[in-house]
This record gives sequence, structure tokens and C-alpha cells, in this order.
Amino acid sequence: MEPKKQRLLSIDALRALVMLLMIFVNDLWTLHGVPEWLEHTAAEADGMGLADTVFPAFLFIAGLSIPFAIQNRLSKGENKTRIFWHILQRSIALLVIGFFHVNLETYGAQAPLPKPIWEILLTIAVFLIWLNYPPKFKKNAGVLKAIGLIGLLILATCYTNASGAMGIFAMTPQWWGILGLIGWCYFLVASLFLWCGGKIQILSVVFILFIVFNMASQSSILDAFDGIRNYIWLVGDGSLPALMVAGATVSLLYTHFNTKKTVFVYILVGIAAIMILFGLVARQYWDLSKIRATPSFTLVCTGISMAAFAVVIWITDIRGYTTWYKAISPAGTYTLTCYLIPYLWYPLVDFIPWHLPLVLCTGIMGLAKSLVFAFLIILITGWLAKKGIRLKL
Repeated sequence: MEPKKQRLLSIDALRALVMLLMIFVNDLWTLHGVPEWLEHTAAEADGMGLADTVFPAFLFIAGLSIPFAIQNRLSKGENKTRIFWHILQRSIALLVIGFFHVNLETYGAQAPLPKPIWEILLTIAVFLIWLNYPPKFKKNAGVLKAIGLIGLLILATCYTNASGAMGIFAMTPQWWGILGLIGWCYFLVASLFLWCGGKIQILSVVFILFIVFNMASQSSILDAFDGIRNYIWLVGDGSLPALMVAGATVSLLYTHFNTKKTVFVYILVGIAAIMILFGLVARQYWDLSKIRATPSFTLVCTGISMAAFAVVIWITDIRGYTTWYKAISPAGTYTLTCYLIPYLWYPLVDFIPWHLPLVLCTGIMGLAKSLVFAFLIILITGWLAKKGIRLKL
């Protein structure tokens, strides 16, 4: 089964909406009096807030894109070995960026470079290495990439963690960070899709296997493997790759119903309802928890993501309402650039000697401020893209 070669507007639109929501919820830490239903739920709690649904939705969307990306490369005559090499390179890039980002969380106050400076230099180095250089800079691209790589090594050398240990060996993978987790899942799912020939039956079985593994991992069945859990349980006890595999499977299903989009929307809503129902049933045995990556959370978020995709398909692909998407389109097409800009914004704000009045960071006004901030980041992303500054892995 071969997906169509062009990009689907509905996928880009959903990605843009989720990216907008991600920037918004990631800015909630700057506010006071945020409603609990908007925030992340504590690890020990049984429940979920809006913020808890964002990362699972992003994984689902990444899965949606995999069949189209791989098929596009195959249609250009690339062999599977070369495509696998591209998958590997992209995964390593995400792992490296995620590795540095997660170590920001344990950056020590006694480090030779203040944390904001280290974070700004890190983001600049990432841009230098993975920038999609415009033609006028192509001849200097190799030098600039080398500068970025050397910069990363220098930053790793002067890194100091909260315990006072210094150097690259003071940096640890921890939970790999958002981009690192995406990197692991992408490598696993994209490789699977490539070598299984994109068969929907295989992907469906793999999704079920990941859910079963997730259930087993959350039970006492796999306790004998606790000693090596931290070394091989790299992707949320099967929870995170399950979300990405679900996206890839839905993408193939959409291709199958390409001429019957309305029928597909009804089918997808039905599957979404079943996923949510199973998730609520599973909640009787495992809590609903993002932090613990429980089966109930995985199933419910899979259902929510499917339902959201169905709504966007209905709006964009069936009804043809696309004008609204233009305002946020940079978040859908230059997503990594959009994600990284706050890593420049927040440390730069640390150097500003004044802060917003409390009234603008509280209640409805505060939420409006964070929403405006999210739109501003997307606007900056679009402006940078027009100047030829956009990342490409």
C-alpha cells in the first residue's frame, strides 16, 4: 500500500495546532493561578490535564508523517539502505539535541558559564549544525557546521551538574528529553515501516504488541528485568512508540480511503471512541498517568489524537476551510525551528531587568499572555524561514 507522494494539509495543520498548544502549555510556568485542568498532572496522581495530551499528540503526528516521507524518498529512486541511513542520522540528531536539553534541568549554579548563556550558545550551535543553509551560504556551510560542532563539544566540556561534577561525563541521558524520546521512537517506528514494506497489518499487530508490552511492564510480570530496565526501556515502556505506530497506521488507512474521506472520518472517530473506552477500562487496573506512561493513558491519548485528526480532516480536506491555517502554518512546516526558539527567548528574558506586571501573569490575562506568546513564537518562526533560517534534520 503506497501513500500519496504529496504532503497532506490536514497533517501539517494538526501539527501546527499541536505545536501552538505545546508552546502555550510550556509557558504556563510563567503564570500564577493556572487552572489545574490545563497543567501536567503529578506523577503519583490518577488523572491528566490538557498539557499531558500534547506530547502524545505530537508523537502520533510524527507517525502520520512517516509513510509519506519514506514513500517520497522511494519514489525518487532512493534504496532502502540509503533511507535507513537518513533515518539513523535524523534519530542521532534528535538524540543529541535531547541529551543536551535534558541536562539543562540539572545544570549547576557553580558552572563557569551562567545557565542562560550556556543555553543560548547551545541553541546557536544546534542551528549552525542543522540549519538548512540557503544557496548564498552553501559554500560556507561546512565551516559553519564545524563551528557548531566544536561549540557543542566546548559546552559539554564546561558543563557542571547540580552535584558539582564537571565535563561531558557529568552529563547523563536521564529521560532523554522530549526530542530524545522522539528520536528513539522515530528510529524504531521509521525503521519498522521501512523494512516491513509499510504493511498496515504488520503495523496494527505491532501497535497491539506495544500496548501488551506496556501492560506487562506496568505489572509485576517483568520485574525480573528491573536490573536492565534503564538500559533497554528507552521509549516509555512501549507507550511512546505505540502512539507513533498508531499514527503511521492511521496514515496508511487514510490513504486507503483517499477517495472516501467522509467515510474515513466516521471510521476514525469510531476507532478513537474504542481506544478511549479501552483506556477507561484499563484505568481500573492502571492509573491514568503520563509520567508513568500507563496503558490507560496511552490508549486514551491515542483516541484523543485520532479524534483530533478526524476533526482537522473534516475542516481542511473535506470542507476546504484552510484560511485559518495560514496564521500558524510555520509551526506546521518548520516545527523544529519553532520548538527551539523559546530556548533563545527565555534565557534572553533573564537579562531583562524588568518583568511583566503580576496582573498580566495571573488568571485569564495570564492565559491570554501565554497564548499571545505562542503566536509570537510562530510569527518569528515564519519570519526567520523567509530569511532562510530554518532547521532540517
